[in-house]
Amino acid sequence: MTELADALLEAQIAFAKRQLRDGDLFDDLVAEEIDHFLADAGQLTLGEVVTPARIQDTAYKYAVQLPVEGAIPELVGEIAGRLYRHRVNDEVAVAEVLDVREFDDLLVTIADPDVVQRVLQRILTDPVTEDIFVEVVVRAVDDAVTQGVDAGGSTGVVGFLRGGLSRVVTPAMPVVDRGVEQATRAGMHFVLGAAQGDVALVDAAREVWRRNATESVGTFRELVTADDVEDGVVAAFEFWKSFRDTAYFRALLDEGIAHVFDKYGETSLTDLLAELGIGRDDLMEEGLRFGPPVLETLDERGLLDDVLRRRLAPFYSSEEFRSALDSAGVGHE
Repeated sequence: MTELADALLEAQIAFAKRQLRDGDLFDDLVAEEIDHFLADAGQLTLGEVVTPARIQDTAYKYAVQLPVEGAIPELVGEIAGRLYRHRVNDEVAVAEVLDVREFDDLLVTIADPDVVQRVLQRILTDPVTEDIFVEVVVRAVDDAVTQGVDAGGSTGVVGFLRGGLSRVVTPAMPVVDRGVEQATRAGMHFVLGAAQGDVALVDAAREVWRRNATESVGTFRELVTADDVEDGVVAAFEFWKSFRDTAYFRALLDEGIAHVFDKYGETSLTDLLAELGIGRDDLMEEGLRFGPPVLETLDERGLLDDVLRRRLAPFYSSEEFRSALDSAGVGHE
């Protein structure tokens, strides 16, 4: 029985290797397995295979619990820096990345007058925003006046005049500040009214884009430095680390998963793959792209035999194998 088991094991390993290493046989094997997979998948729906709870657990693991520390931020920062310095940025024009027509469409979408108006309305009519603007302007005026009448370091006639101007202006500053505050608040309301239906900003952005469309992407390094990119990566990771642990993010994640199951829970896996743009040809292409070189490397290093033997050998020493021999009337000698 042991000799028979060993002989069968070696024969099965040889057969499996021939299927995997022979080009034509491997192509047929991939096609056959994909066809069987799609046929079986057509009889199963998403809701029958997985539950929302399992998907939520997986999503939480990778979106919330997986540490975003150590090598990950460092690697992303290094990649961002490398992409920033890549010479292709100096060889590709802006219009090759996003042409004028596409930019116009994007600009119109982003700068929708109704959206802009609503945002401006919210910002400029918020009392807190108004108070902040007033404080900034008043402080700027105070600083300008103070610097203008400061006699520090001045002597002679100039110092005398500035000292006198300071004595005259300083008592009047409360009145000046009130006037500046009123003018600032009035100006904000004027800006809000002028923004109604105003497309000047959109036109200006469009013109700037047209003028720079033939410039290389690398010219924007004058605006964004390598340090800016690194700081942006760090800031993004810091934000993500805190945001992903909020109840708000979890609620959004749960709702997104619930929507997928509401829409596709009763859809077959084959149809779901088609909805995602993945068809038989795509599966075949990837199987034939990665399968042969991986199998070749494993075989060259003597690992393919070990893999097959590790998976097949336990059967030939199992109770199931002995029962099969008994059923077939094969002796144990």
